[in-house]
Amino acid sequence: MRTLDEIDVVGRTVFVRVDFNVPLNGDGHVTDDARIRAALPTLKYLLERDCALVLASHLGRPNGVDPSCSLQPAADRLTELTGWRVKLARSVVGDEVQAIAEGLAPGEILMLENVRFEAGETKNDPELAAAYAALADVYVDDAFGASHRAHASNVGIVDHLEVSAAGLLLQREVETITEILADPPRPLVAIVGGAKVSDKIGVLNAFLERADAILIGGAMCFPFFAAQGHEIGNSLCSDDDIEPARGVLAEAEQRGTKLLLPTDLVIGKEFSAETEIRELDGIDVPEGWMGLDIGPKSSAAYSELIATAGSAFWNGPMGAFEMEPFAAGTRAVAEAVAACPGTSVVGGGDSAAALAQFGLEDRVTHLSTGGGATLELIEGATLPAVEALS
Repeated sequence: MRTLDEIDVVGRTVFVRVDFNVPLNGDGHVTDDARIRAALPTLKYLLERDCALVLASHLGRPNGVDPSCSLQPAADRLTELTGWRVKLARSVVGDEVQAIAEGLAPGEILMLENVRFEAGETKNDPELAAAYAALADVYVDDAFGASHRAHASNVGIVDHLEVSAAGLLLQREVETITEILADPPRPLVAIVGGAKVSDKIGVLNAFLERADAILIGGAMCFPFFAAQGHEIGNSLCSDDDIEPARGVLAEAEQRGTKLLLPTDLVIGKEFSAETEIRELDGIDVPEGWMGLDIGPKSSAAYSELIATAGSAFWNGPMGAFEMEPFAAGTRAVAEAVAACPGTSVVGGGDSAAALAQFGLEDRVTHLSTGGGATLELIEGATLPAVEALS
């Protein structure tokens, strides 16, 4: 993977693929600017070298042009964070955009509209990729969160520009996540939560081979309980997840990998903050109830083990943390990971949202912007956008 220190960017126009796929509220304002802030080191690096910048990103999943998915709020937030003047193009490509790009002076920034307004973006259309390339001299990819997709703005464009490299964020993401798998300080503790075993079976298998301990939480624990013959009540559990969970249990036993499941739960009648709640000293969920968080004993046990970690990787909440009655388990794990004396890596998505909710996002070694890209890299998959820069 080529990096910025391997190419000459001074005084050139640079097409930068960023990941400004940020959440917006009903008024169209950015509610979490972490991904914008994560791109700032690369943008500052380029501006300090007298580059003109053409920024490209997607936002949401629009079907054609959709004003609710405009990048204007992201452009506004970038200006608020930096004081830079950011001009948002009215479209993605075309004569008007081309003229603006050709007229950019060093230090000026043009942001294209949402690249997914163009149907050819997600199809990696070569004509669209060529149109992107015509806007700049150099390509820099800093959108780790989109690196597991082969799209025109992160893979196709590389074929049309002679000079391309990874930005500082993409470089750090790939190196950090690769290193925690290849040569982590020991012991390596992996905390895996979320909803479905089948969504993270590759991640679990990767850590079965490498981790000293795996801690399971969230709704993901219920297929494991079902595989062990426990009652799970109305807890979220797909029948398709039970057999994979049984396989993980068997593999962990065969390898001698410590795999911990909750020993107590917080349960509710419904998936609601207003529902009737009970703390269950055990894991057999009564009929008519559902497990919505790990219990205090499990939280304490998990936190104690994380405190001994040389490396900790966390992906997936321990419960329905967005509702205060079921946030304690995720909060405890987040605090333990933040206090971990070793290297702490948090894989984006809900885990990143939880860190932000509890004000801990600045207290971990590395907070990934990736989500799906992070998981695929952990699983050992090749990321198309990274491969394109090799």
